[in-house]
Amino acid sequence: MTEQEYIARVKQLNEYRHAYYDLDAPIISDHEYDALYQELLLIEQAHPEWIVNDSPTQQVGGEVSGQFTKVTHRTPLYSLANVFNAQELRAFDQRVKKSITAETVEYVCELKIDGLSISLTYEKGRLVVGATRGNGQVGENITANLKTLKQIPTQLDEPFTGEIRGECYLSKEAFLALNKRREAAGKATFANPRNAAAGSLRQLNPAITRERQLEIFLYQLVVPNQRLDQVEQLNQIEALGFPVNERRIQTQSIEEIIEFIEQYSELRHHLPYEIDGIVIKVNQSEVQEQLGFTEKAPRWATAYKFPAEFKTTQLLEVEWTVGRTGVVTPTAVMAPVNLLGTTVQRASLHNVDFIQLKDLHEADHVVLYKAGDIIPEIAHAVIEERQEDAQPVQIPTHCPSCQSELVHLEDEVALRCINPNCPAQLVESLSHFVSRDAMNMVGIGKQVIAQLVAHDLIHEITDLYTLKEEDLIQLDGVKEKSAQNIVQSIQSSYSRPLNALIFGLGIRHVGQKAALLITQHFKTSDALFRASKEEFAEVDGIGPVIAESLANFFAEPHVVELFHTFKSLGLSLQMEDVPVTSHSTVEGMTIVLTGKLEQFTRKELTERLIQLGANVTGSVSKKTDLVVAGKEAGSKLTRAEALGITVWTEDELQEHLKGQ
Repeated sequence: MTEQEYIARVKQLNEYRHAYYDLDAPIISDHEYDALYQELLLIEQAHPEWIVNDSPTQQVGGEVSGQFTKVTHRTPLYSLANVFNAQELRAFDQRVKKSITAETVEYVCELKIDGLSISLTYEKGRLVVGATRGNGQVGENITANLKTLKQIPTQLDEPFTGEIRGECYLSKEAFLALNKRREAAGKATFANPRNAAAGSLRQLNPAITRERQLEIFLYQLVVPNQRLDQVEQLNQIEALGFPVNERRIQTQSIEEIIEFIEQYSELRHHLPYEIDGIVIKVNQSEVQEQLGFTEKAPRWATAYKFPAEFKTTQLLEVEWTVGRTGVVTPTAVMAPVNLLGTTVQRASLHNVDFIQLKDLHEADHVVLYKAGDIIPEIAHAVIEERQEDAQPVQIPTHCPSCQSELVHLEDEVALRCINPNCPAQLVESLSHFVSRDAMNMVGIGKQVIAQLVAHDLIHEITDLYTLKEEDLIQLDGVKEKSAQNIVQSIQSSYSRPLNALIFGLGIRHVGQKAALLITQHFKTSDALFRASKEEFAEVDGIGPVIAESLANFFAEPHVVELFHTFKSLGLSLQMEDVPVTSHSTVEGMTIVLTGKLEQFTRKELTERLIQLGANVTGSVSKKTDLVVAGKEAGSKLTRAEALGITVWTEDELQEHLKGQ
């Protein structure tokens, strides 16, 4: 390699860094970037005279955005050096032991959460600054956004002064839901949970951050004139009421660390959040001090990065499907390939911009991986195997369902069908309306709905309530007993609460939680029609975007007519089914759920407790009134017992909630 080629490689990697850190829109996968970065390190080791100041090897994190006030960190936020196999990890252990005088070295291994690094500064218990890592020396002041996270108190119970650092992340479930909402709205989807978390925190409107369901794990304590072992830091952070990841080990054995890594190489696929490796830190603070730092990383810590699994397969075709909001989404159909234990044949192509960015052609061989270990994603096409006469993937001009001309709205990346009578949109809308969390019409799946639309038995939502057994029996796969059950299920849906109906209507930006919040506040559909945009925005948890969407929806004449029909049919248009009763045992209580629940899902129990007037939070503090502990409850239960907080089992909770 020549020096000019080295400079070109630096420029290329800096473009990738800018897209990843500053735009939250990565061009290549993390694993591809890591491979290029390691190559750059080898080049610079061979030619140290070539090293330039803007080389990625000389930088920490990304640039500081001009949209936010700059924050100079009191002590730098370093990045970590990486290792990629057991041999490199043993070499790290040997370097540590050769550089110190201590007889033994103890390590703490923690999961490497794939999110955005944050720093929280408290003075006498009050949150004064929340910041991003930025370039390690200077970060962005995102205090207003971080204050919207329930896990970050603005005022602690204790007069703590110091800095707490950690990772802000988006769970896999929240990530999938966010991308689904963005795709339906015609917006660009996020590439992975890490970039979704970063994009959510770096919003100029804190209300958007609040809606994204971000969470945190904290792992470092920086206190003036105080030196703590790593385990002591974690214990103190937890004692202050912050969430600390319990999945860690403390050991002197590098072989035990390797076993821990192998264990989580498999278990990571079953975690509710994304991890991309394991962080190994020297536990003893005096050994850390002796080892010190390089220019950009501590010598007493390293990060083991999990290897990626890439598979090559062939693109067979691109399917274009119409969603309930009219957004037309492309999906790659490929020759089946086994990836991380599952057979993959399909991968979302998200939108036209994605297809053009990847320069996909018909019959291309493509490299496939799983973004965040959960979503099949095309990394790139194998251009050298492309057929000479291959044509770029064709972008449709007309709706694949109704043949109406597609539009590309100015503020969207998606193609959209704006025909209100499009059959595909009707099928998707009805499928959402009858779903479990909406009107819960058991037995009416998408296939049944598609047949009902094709047979002209349904033209709009209210037609569901006119269906008879003889209508259903003529459909493929529906027998007499099934038809009876479907009609009975439709009848049962009349008593569904108002929040289920509102959620089922698929109002833009209004998810299940927002539907519950507004209907608990306004109680009846009549009150919803009387509410203004400003009154919607006053509801805690409802931001300006949702408020405007609700106000516009309930101002539409056809929506007024729709609810008149609902009323004449006898549907429940109020919240009597889920009242917040004045005599609820848990009303006004702050409750934490921990451990494995057996009688409920965590989501079900959280919703029920909220309906009964409780506040459900994620961390135990002196303000917590009750902890509900399932099996294998960990540090939250321990902390609750130490603080003398009441602890109930699921059975005890059920006993207290009888009749409520």
